[in-house]
Amino acid sequence: MWLSKQIRPALSTADADLGVTTIAGDSVGVMTRGEVRTLPVYGPGGYVWMPENGAAVLVVKGGPGGEEQCVCGMKQCAPPGKMRPGEVLVYGPGGNSVYLKKDGTVELTGDVRIQGTLWVNGKAYAPCECGKENL
Repeated sequence: MWLSKQIRPALSTADADLGVTTIAGDSVGVMTRGEVRTLPVYGPGGYVWMPENGAAVLVVKGGPGGEEQCVCGMKQCAPPGKMRPGEVLVYGPGGNSVYLKKDGTVELTGDVRIQGTLWVNGKAYAPCECGKENL
């Protein structure tokens, strides 16, 4: 009887592996020690990311025996030369990016399309129609 009190259930373990995506999308396939398919993808709040095929990704394993897995990130690119702690760079394929700087500056790179109302200094922006009335 005393022996049964000494044996404790195994604690659940968490583990992580570096893998390579084999199926792209919001539910991916990843090759780590073997291929695992239909893994959910997790990211920071407010950020949506769909890994491309061949991306090196971090696979987190949890639950009893590590059978529950998810893709939670990938190795980040080199930060811009003068990036400071606390700044954020969101980048995508094709060189487009949103860079949130510590001084309050927002740098947008790429073709910028705005859907909805653009507000500038508290007023809705309206493009100048100057010179069009004489046409």
